[in-house]
Amino acid sequence: MAYPVLPFCTLLASLVFGGGEADLLFVGDAMQHKAQIDAAKTAGSYDYTACFARIDSLISAADYAVVNLETPVGAAPYRGYPCFNAPTEFADALADAGFDMMLTANNHTLDNGPKGLKSTIRHLDSLGIDHLGTYADDSSRTKAMPKIVDIKDFKVGFLNYTYGTNGIEPRQGVVVDYIDKELIKRDVEAARSAGAELLAVCVHWGDEYKLLPNSSQKSLADYLESLGVDMIIGAHPHVIQPMELRANRYFPDKEVFLIYSLGNFVSNMKTADTRGGALAHLKIYRDDSRKARLKSASYRLLFTVPGKYEVYEADSVDSPAWKPRAKEFGRRARAIFDKHNISVPEYKEAL
Repeated sequence: MAYPVLPFCTLLASLVFGGGEADLLFVGDAMQHKAQIDAAKTAGSYDYTACFARIDSLISAADYAVVNLETPVGAAPYRGYPCFNAPTEFADALADAGFDMMLTANNHTLDNGPKGLKSTIRHLDSLGIDHLGTYADDSSRTKAMPKIVDIKDFKVGFLNYTYGTNGIEPRQGVVVDYIDKELIKRDVEAARSAGAELLAVCVHWGDEYKLLPNSSQKSLADYLESLGVDMIIGAHPHVIQPMELRANRYFPDKEVFLIYSLGNFVSNMKTADTRGGALAHLKIYRDDSRKARLKSASYRLLFTVPGKYEVYEADSVDSPAWKPRAKEFGRRARAIFDKHNISVPEYKEAL
């Protein structure tokens, strides 16, 4: 993405008095059920171009965009639920849509065993896209961590953990980052020591299909807040859960953004609440002392229309068959956000 060159006086004022902003974007679970794989199949290949054509400009407009890749990708045979394995073209399409990072620590990351975990990593590496949460071996994790990304001169650290992998144990030396408080603490400290000005911890947690967080999520969120984490980004329930932007209770000079669940980004789930999810948009800036801070947070609602499995902004669905369902999804999601969100409004204008 190209940015205009600032006049010297403007640049100097920015350096002396603060200034500088960046937009971060997070979406939820990118899933591949069998119907989605079948819909993408073409002669000898798979084409997911249509899935993200309605929102790729929105994704690409962000300075850095993150998605949870909730399936291994690699060679056939391809499968949907309960043990996912998707074509590499799915990851290609997510990258082409504008995503800069794919999270891989989730309960389906070992669905295709160690070979599936490794093939996913190899393919994401071939795309030159950032990824986080699983590793081919211990040495690979050591080399990859801490993960700090330069986003418009902000040093932003990212961490990713999952509650489990559906009872499948890592084998052949592969590494999955499971939720472990001591591990998280060490990783947070390492990221800060390596220069992370802001830190996002992406967590796969919670109860599926529940619109409110459970006590375990709240407890872990409190722990992460006590470590000074700036952004806590939740996934796994496949439905949205509330968001907060507020002062950190342990570090009053810091803010914390918390979303318990972003819901589904793209899937073939069929209930009113699982057809879509939220896009979280965070704006970061430098204050007058040049300290990196969270400036604002907002959300948009997304909805997947079956057939080609196209992702729309929920209010933009124009299919006569699916517009009422998108409206119902939006009504239910907004009821939760309107009641429980703290300082995170809906945002309908362009980034």
